[in-house]
Amino acid sequence: MSGKKIGILTGGGDVPGLNAVIKNVVYRSSTDGHKVTGIRLGWKGLTDLNLDDEDSVKHYILPLNRENTRTIDRTGGTFLHTSRTNPSRMKKIPEFLNPANFPSTTSKDEQGNEVTTYDLTKQVIRNLERLEIDYLMAIGGDDTLSYAAVLDKAGFKVIGIPKTMDNDVRNTEYCIGFSTAISRAMDAIQRQRTTVGSHERVGIFRVFGRDAGYTALYTAYVTSIRCAIPEYAFNLNHMIELLLTDKKNNPSNYSLVILSEGAHWEGYKVKEYGEPDAFGHRKKFSVAEAFSDELTSREKSVETVVSDLTYDLRSGAPDFLDKLVATTFATMAYDSFCADNHGSMASISDGKFAMMPIPDPKLGPRRVDVDKMYNKERYRPSYACRAGLPVFLTHS
Repeated sequence: MSGKKIGILTGGGDVPGLNAVIKNVVYRSSTDGHKVTGIRLGWKGLTDLNLDDEDSVKHYILPLNRENTRTIDRTGGTFLHTSRTNPSRMKKIPEFLNPANFPSTTSKDEQGNEVTTYDLTKQVIRNLERLEIDYLMAIGGDDTLSYAAVLDKAGFKVIGIPKTMDNDVRNTEYCIGFSTAISRAMDAIQRQRTTVGSHERVGIFRVFGRDAGYTALYTAYVTSIRCAIPEYAFNLNHMIELLLTDKKNNPSNYSLVILSEGAHWEGYKVKEYGEPDAFGHRKKFSVAEAFSDELTSREKSVETVVSDLTYDLRSGAPDFLDKLVATTFATMAYDSFCADNHGSMASISDGKFAMMPIPDPKLGPRRVDVDKMYNKERYRPSYACRAGLPVFLTHS
């Protein structure tokens, strides 16, 4: 098995813990006589790479060894950098490629304009083969891993490692970056209690969570505040009533609520703006600002403080749990490589480390089980009946 070459890339948003994965794969590989090639800027590094252009190779390809990865696990972000690129749906392809050589699909956008996208999977596989890479390890969220599944089915061996502060990848109860995000959100909210309380206001916090509310839900769990998640449309009047009651009953005369970016109330649709990214997602206007407007228009005497706790939650070094899981996922992925077990993903299932299939892209992201995890009357996490369940509950 010695003498193999592993490729590794990170895609989508950065989270703390990615560098620990990269370092541990490199260290175990070097011990066993394998080489590791870093692909910079995620899937973009395999679609835009021109192996006949020396500058392109220097830009997108980075041979990894113990020397250049020795200290990377001490910091956050990703040593290999990242992008949001979907090789199977490229609106624009590199100039050195001929569009006629790739399958294309034409559809209409929301404005009725025709949009043509190209599938560059052949280019991705060609570059991997010319780089003499035997296995690819893809670290990412549901978008990045959705293409990893496509690539593996197309015949190139891929192993997935899940990361996202949203914690919404299927087939795993935990994704790298989640614990640090919750810890940072908890600290930020605890710090802001003094300001919100001093002014006797309602504190409204927004966190990432386009399709799933895990980040908001678990932050609310450890800070004992109300929350709103994408999976459940809350009643606006009832939420306001609860927050005003909390405020009245609080000796400091303030209350707090945290909302996922995709949260919404009955009759409200989250507003979006900008062009869709490579996976069809548009940016969302702040639901926290919209909720603040609704609250203050109904209760003229109430003031709010709106805080966006988004990018700050995924910056900086990982906490203990993310470092532990990242290191373990890396060794699990490497063990799968040694066992020639491709199409698999490092995961936690029923509270145990396990290798699971890379999720089917058609299923979309994993969502909160509202009936078991969310109190629909109090707009809080469900705290009761936890004995015998995994730490990160996903099902009964």
